[in-house]
Amino acid sequence: MGYIKDLLDALDLSSLLSLLMRLGSVLLCLCVHESCHALSAYALGDPTAKRAHRITLNPLRHIDWLGFAMLAVAGFGWAKPVPVDPSYFKKPKLGMALTALAGPVSNLLLGFLLLLAVKVSWNASGDSTATAFLLNTALLSTGLGLFNLVPIPPLDGSKVLFALLPDKQYRFVLQYERFGMLLLLVLVVAGVGSSALRTVIYAVFDGMCRLAGF
Repeated sequence: MGYIKDLLDALDLSSLLSLLMRLGSVLLCLCVHESCHALSAYALGDPTAKRAHRITLNPLRHIDWLGFAMLAVAGFGWAKPVPVDPSYFKKPKLGMALTALAGPVSNLLLGFLLLLAVKVSWNASGDSTATAFLLNTALLSTGLGLFNLVPIPPLDGSKVLFALLPDKQYRFVLQYERFGMLLLLVLVVAGVGSSALRTVIYAVFDGMCRLAGF
C-alpha cells in the first residue's frame, strides 16, 4: 500500500491533465475537420462517406492512431482519409475542391466559436483550466485549418489549387499526387516554411481574437 502511495505521489498530475487536454483538443479538431469533409461531399451528391459512417464526431470513425499520436506529440499528423467518389458530383473538380475546402473552413470557424466560448467561460466562472483548454483548442484548430490550406498533396489546399487547372493538367497532377506525402514529410522534418506558416497562423489567430472582442 505504501508503494502505491509513493507511486501516486510521484505522478505529475498537472502534466497528466495537460496531456489529456491536449489529446481532447486534437480529437475535437480532427473530428470536426473530417466530418465536415464527409458532410460537404454528401451535400454535393456523394453518399460514399455517409455510407462509411464518416458524418459523425465519433473519433473512432476518423482516427488513424499513428497520425493521431504524431499530431499530439509532434504537432504534425493525419486522420483517415474521407472516401470521396467525384463521379457523383455534377462538376467533379468543383465538387472535390469544395469538399476539400470544407475541412479547413470548419477548423477556422471552430476556432472562432471557441474564442467566443472563452469569453463566456471566463466571465461566468473565471475557471482558468477551462479557459486554457478552449484557448489552446482554438489555436490548434486555427493552425490545423491554415496548415491544410498549403497546396501540397495530400493537404486540402492542393485539391483546391488543382481544381483551377485545365482538365489535361488536372489529370496529370493526379497521377503524381501520391508522392506529395513524401515531399510534405521532408519539408516538415526539414522545417522548410515553418516560420512563415507560424507567422501566418498567429496573425490570423490575432485577427480572430480581435473579431471575438479580445
